Amino acid sequence: MAGRANPPEGMPPGGSDDEFRSTVFDESFIRRARLQECSAQERLADHEHPVRPLPPLGRVTGSTAKQVMVLLGLVILAFGTAMYMGLTGPSQEQTATEPRPLRATIVPLVPRETVPGGPAEELFSASQAAGFGIGADGVELPADVTGTRDFSDHQIRAALTLGKKYVVESSLDSGVLTGGATEPVRDLLVSDQRGRFDRSMRAAAAPGPPPPDASGQGEGLRAPPATAWLVRLDTEHVALADPGVRVSGTLTVTQQDRDLLEVTADHVFVYAVGPAERAAGNDQGSGEDAALFTVRRQVRLQIEREDLPRQRLSVEHVVMQAGPLPCSAVSADELRPILAGQSVGQDEVTGIDPYADRPNGTPVCGTLAGAAQPSGIG
Repeated sequence: MAGRANPPEGMPPGGSDDEFRSTVFDESFIRRARLQECSAQERLADHEHPVRPLPPLGRVTGSTAKQVMVLLGLVILAFGTAMYMGLTGPSQEQTATEPRPLRATIVPLVPRETVPGGPAEELFSASQAAGFGIGADGVELPADVTGTRDFSDHQIRAALTLGKKYVVESSLDSGVLTGGATEPVRDLLVSDQRGRFDRSMRAAAAPGPPPPDASGQGEGLRAPPATAWLVRLDTEHVALADPGVRVSGTLTVTQQDRDLLEVTADHVFVYAVGPAERAAGNDQGSGEDAALFTVRRQVRLQIEREDLPRQRLSVEHVVMQAGPLPCSAVSADELRPILAGQSVGQDEVTGIDPYADRPNGTPVCGTLAGAAQPSGIG
């Protein structure tokens, strides 16, 4: 600090007196000092070095450089983490909530005896379906609808109404029943399930084995049959003898997650069917050869909060029991009920022999109870 040079930033105010020029120290002198006096504690520890040199201005020491690099690394890490979460977060969330492939169990019910027949109205009156509702009126909503922890009363009723709409379109719509329409059901599905639905419909229309399900769930999986999504009759052999399908059942709803509802529909549908020639003759309900075809469908539907206003749902699980049907209808894309006056082979009624050599496996089917058929006809 010796010498009579001017301060780096010029003479301080009032510094024109040459007498004090060498003893005036302003802040710029202190910042540009090359030596720094050690503290008292430091001088006690080191008597030989009362001062220590300071690094030149503009130079960064090794420790300072390390601190800067660490700080820069933390900033880069934080920025990279934010970018990663921003890019991958929504995709991971979508994968977690993506609807699973439809699981379906179809159990044909084989009649023990010859299927009774008669006029449709008499058959309905003589069966357990005598007191059932007709068509959509038979699909009733619960009388008391209350909200849950995260869904209001209005949202719960909307979910139940959407579930009823699926039941009506998939099991009662005449166009769907006869195989001429699929849009009423497809339009209710979330976008992720529509591709699977389309594969099932294409497999039903094309001969040969169904194509693999390309849902990414593994090799060897097959698209579910069309009858897993909806009720469809084989119109080459059967026709509706009465358009008024009898229906009875329940609709319930439970909250599965903060933004997810599950609607369970459990209904019995009773159809009056006759031979396909009936439709050509346009004599529905007037012939003596009608038979009752009973279908019980238990369906689990999931509805996301954001899908409620869109009127979209996903079909998770279907269990269907239907008869009278042959046991071979377990994986059919169309249902061909056994008509009035017909029966099946005795081997399908007496049971399954686990010791028999059946390399292709044995279908799972049940026996249609006598009480499920009309009684006192004729």
